[in-house]
Amino acid sequence: MAHTLTPLTVALTLEQATSIVDASLSAAREHELLPLTVVVLDTGGHQIALKREDGCGIIRVEVAVAKAYGALGMGVSGRVFGQRLSSKPVFATSLSTVSGGQFLAVPGGVLILDDAGAAIGAVGVSGDNSERDEFAAISGISAAGFASEPAEPLPDWNA
Repeated sequence: MAHTLTPLTVALTLEQATSIVDASLSAAREHELLPLTVVVLDTGGHQIALKREDGCGIIRVEVAVAKAYGALGMGVSGRVFGQRLSSKPVFATSLSTVSGGQFLAVPGGVLILDDAGAAIGAVGVSGDNSERDEFAAISGISAAGFASEPAEPLPDWNA
């Protein structure tokens, strides 16, 4: 009796995730950002695609994953959740603890949205300042044809 494999349905393909990573890095090079690490996670928090540019520090992968994981874990971007946590440092520390250190609530963790506005994954970027990291993430998501949360980088992202 032959066994067959039933493929799993995915909302975000490897090809799409790779496109997001590559477009994020392309935007970073165009705007002369510092070397970046970019990761795309599915809604289960698993890595689909990751690239670390030459010159990135050795914990940039963990930081990028924590930014994306935090956005997925709370259902809002790192920027928005970081603003909400600004007056609740004990809660922020608790979230980091319960997530095993995989939680950062700062710009650079951006949700990837489908046509209905549902989160289908997240991008985490680390390497420059957080506002510039977020710009690269949003640029990559947009270039791949998806919407993001937040929809736009901060107006002064490059200040």
